Amino acid sequence: MDMPSYTPHPVPTKPKPSFLETMPPKTAFIGGFIAAILVLGTIGFIILGSCLLKGGCALPGQAADNNPIVVNDPADTVDTQPAGIPIVTEDDYILGDPNAPITVIEYSDIECPFCERFHPNAQQTVNEYPGQVRWVFRHFPLSFHPQAEPAANAAECAGEQGKFYEFISIMFGDQESLGMDFFKQTATKLGLKMTQFNDCLESEKYIAKIRTQAQGGAAAGVEGTPGSFVIGADGGAVPIRGALPYESVKQIIDSLLGA
Repeated sequence: MDMPSYTPHPVPTKPKPSFLETMPPKTAFIGGFIAAILVLGTIGFIILGSCLLKGGCALPGQAADNNPIVVNDPADTVDTQPAGIPIVTEDDYILGDPNAPITVIEYSDIECPFCERFHPNAQQTVNEYPGQVRWVFRHFPLSFHPQAEPAANAAECAGEQGKFYEFISIMFGDQESLGMDFFKQTATKLGLKMTQFNDCLESEKYIAKIRTQAQGGAAAGVEGTPGSFVIGADGGAVPIRGALPYESVKQIIDSLLGA
């Protein structure tokens, strides 16, 4: 009788280990960590590039339109003032004549480089339009600027002693130094009462006010910094998105004044 043939099953072979499996655990961990940093750095570079191209710092997840407004016909640019813009009150810091017919409201982040570029427009505007324009600074600290909110609180503490605009001008002039030590050094330089300033600073006295201002700006349509509004005597408002040069701001003001 013929015996049945027997075909042996192939012996399974172990798959060749991958490159990562052959690496020591410590080396693999370090390699993975470096790869993650490179990925995050690439994402950050893309975000920064977008910020640079748009001329402003946008909130995460929002595509803020920060292109300059070119004023031709006032009828093309003056809109009805959005109901969401909070009215100016005694809690605001006003540069210029408090009773001026034109109001510029600047929502700003003290750590934002584009805000540093835009903010000098404030003093130049009130100098060139005496009695006609008042400038109001409001806080809009962005979450990815860790010193923005503490700097805003420090500015409010300086404002208690009448040095609000002087303080933020120094902050904008040296954004790389933002921090508690710099806040205190600046307060000393401005001749503030340090016990009062330090108590205010360390208690974060004005954080609620700062966050309320930011919420009000967001409700009015601010999506990035700087985000501002030029409001005419009739309540019409022109939004300014991004760090417009002074000449562009001047065009808007002139259109509202009928110049």
